[in-house]
Amino acid sequence: MRRILIVLVLAILLLPAAHKNKPQLLHPGTLPVLARAVALSASDPALRRVGRLDYVAGWALTSRNPNFGGISSLLVEPSGQVLGLSDAGILMGFHVGPGEARRRSFIAPLPVRPQDRQKPWWAWDSESMTHDPATDRYWVGFELQQMICRYSSGFARVEACRTWPEIEAWPETGSIESLARLPDGRFIAIAEMGMTADGNHDALLFSGDPADPDTPSPIHLRYTPPQGYRPTDAVALDERHLLVLNRRLTLQELFTGVVAIVELPERLEPGTRLRAETLARLAPPLLADNFEGLAVTREGGQTMIWVASDDNHEFFQRTLLLKFALR
Repeated sequence: MRRILIVLVLAILLLPAAHKNKPQLLHPGTLPVLARAVALSASDPALRRVGRLDYVAGWALTSRNPNFGGISSLLVEPSGQVLGLSDAGILMGFHVGPGEARRRSFIAPLPVRPQDRQKPWWAWDSESMTHDPATDRYWVGFELQQMICRYSSGFARVEACRTWPEIEAWPETGSIESLARLPDGRFIAIAEMGMTADGNHDALLFSGDPADPDTPSPIHLRYTPPQGYRPTDAVALDERHLLVLNRRLTLQELFTGVVAIVELPERLEPGTRLRAETLARLAPPLLADNFEGLAVTREGGQTMIWVASDDNHEFFQRTLLLKFALR
């Protein structure tokens, strides 16, 4: 009976999210968030180290707002201000950890262009997000629509959107899960399920803004994740290193995650292979769930890595936010 139940759960989780599971946000407003501290290990509450990461803090997040959750990408500030984006086009801003919140918590839908307002709300399957701190602009990658949009400061408005045939070739529900902006202004998008002929994950390197109509066609790279895993988010660590979050779902362990690092060669040419080196694996008895969000902050000379889970708005999953220091 237990195995039958597990198979049913796997079937639910592996299917594309049903429209009814994506809550429709009618009005923006404040967002009450309860952050309950959680131990890294269920069997050893004192455990603070996994792989090359030291566990700094972690929280199970809940809210009375039914639209909260489903976090697929995130940005974090050293002060603990979090900006999460759900896979239903919903922005969530809140604070975790010590200290006072610098801004009021909020929840609001992504703005849309006038020509897109006729599209159904569930079609805004936002799975990836990145940011340029110099201009305070944001980029969001959408599955289903296979599109990348650029937003002005504070997500006040949509500035531009563009679809790419290279992304349209990826599966609609397994495409642009990862979008990272490199410090030099280039962008890397990694397909969750779009594969190359040799079994790697297709990745695209854009020489500039992927939402700009004048940006030339990207070149194809190849991403090799840890065996059995698929990429779900990525963020630039510096000019030569990319962090990638990877996920696996199995009968034995259900969801597990791997935080990996990729050393970028000095020249990225067509066909370049991006090899993932595991930094830490999150699997039972450690905290493990549907990890989809990855962010980096610098605090007191240390690099902090943040990982968030997408609860799929299911009662048997959690929204976890974990903070690690990179050794």
